[in-house]
Amino acid sequence: MTTTAATDSSSAEVDVPSVTARHFGLAVLALAMGGFAIGTTEFVTMGLLPQIAGGVDVSIPTGGHVISAYAVGVVVGAPLLAFLGARLPRRALLVALMAAFAAGNAVSALAASYEQLMLARFVAGLPHGAYFGVASLVAASMARPSRKGRAVAQVMLGLSFANVVGVPAATVLGQELGWRAAFWASSALALVTLAMVAWFVPSVPGDAAASGRRELAAFKVPQVWLTLLAGAVGFGGMFAVYSYIAPVVTDVAGLGERSVAVFLLFFGLGMVAGTWVAGIMADWSIFRSLIIGGTGMAVTMLLFWLAAPHGWAALPVVFLITVLGSVLVVNLQLRLMDVAGDAQTLGAAMNHASLNVANALGAWLGGLVIAAGWGLRAPALVGLALSLGGVAILLLSAKLHVRERSTEQLTTS
Repeated sequence: MTTTAATDSSSAEVDVPSVTARHFGLAVLALAMGGFAIGTTEFVTMGLLPQIAGGVDVSIPTGGHVISAYAVGVVVGAPLLAFLGARLPRRALLVALMAAFAAGNAVSALAASYEQLMLARFVAGLPHGAYFGVASLVAASMARPSRKGRAVAQVMLGLSFANVVGVPAATVLGQELGWRAAFWASSALALVTLAMVAWFVPSVPGDAAASGRRELAAFKVPQVWLTLLAGAVGFGGMFAVYSYIAPVVTDVAGLGERSVAVFLLFFGLGMVAGTWVAGIMADWSIFRSLIIGGTGMAVTMLLFWLAAPHGWAALPVVFLITVLGSVLVVNLQLRLMDVAGDAQTLGAAMNHASLNVANALGAWLGGLVIAAGWGLRAPALVGLALSLGGVAILLLSAKLHVRERSTEQLTTS
């Protein structure tokens, strides 16, 4: 496909070389296992933040910078490692990325000071985006053309299941045995992934024609920047709500502290359901799925603002928010693989860099409106604005595509 992929009927026919897996299901499971390991370590830090802060002798707000250090690692590592690894055999690259991830978590568990932990979390975040990008390309290469979207979604299911199973289990482990145990568990999961990838994933050649200049050329494509911006802005809406869900549940909805765990569970279940639906929708139309996901998120943000004071009435809305958010995430991944043209490794990896910017943006703006005295429900309205902003960027992308196609037709006629 060209770098200006169709916006009206684009399905998940991403142009990647085809390979055959001896056991397709086990190969995809191996790739998804990496997502499970990454998701577990990314979000367990939030659940164990008081213990981690106490363990390295800092305040909870200062300890929160440990989460930011991981996110910065993702943003830096996604383009850098994709750039350096584009020519490497993809199975070998995945094994190397998981080895680095295991090492980063092991060093996190061994950190003796706050500064050491900050550096370790930054290092642990470096392989995150590149792993998902390369794993998505490998999954798409193993699938039939009509099921590439579902194959990529199945890889992303590992991240979704981490929020349902991995994060709660690692949190309990950290509470019972100390916060370092959670990072040791994440390192062990990475080693299990490494072994599964080496055993079940077929040999997939790298892009022999890749070069630094060609990979960087992706950043000259307006559609790549618009897709990244749509993710950073549009998905920021979900993080505006997710970051402050605990005080909303207890102080606005009037429910007990134990109810927070139920809401977080529904966030995770929504991610699982949404990721599965996203794969089916992607095989129908990537771009239309993005518009539906973004617009639907805006509607559910408003519903959450309305339902929050009514206790359990907000629970199904939380589920819908993450269903639609997951539709957005999977299809943003596929669109970047599409519009990046020949620089697919870099394009695929950049999705998670964009989503980590969304994480920071949503949490920051949500905190601003709370600090301004607008109340704990206000982040939902921030989420509404960000979701609509993401849709607006996608519509601008569609308009640009139509203009580019018209120009191409004029020059060839």
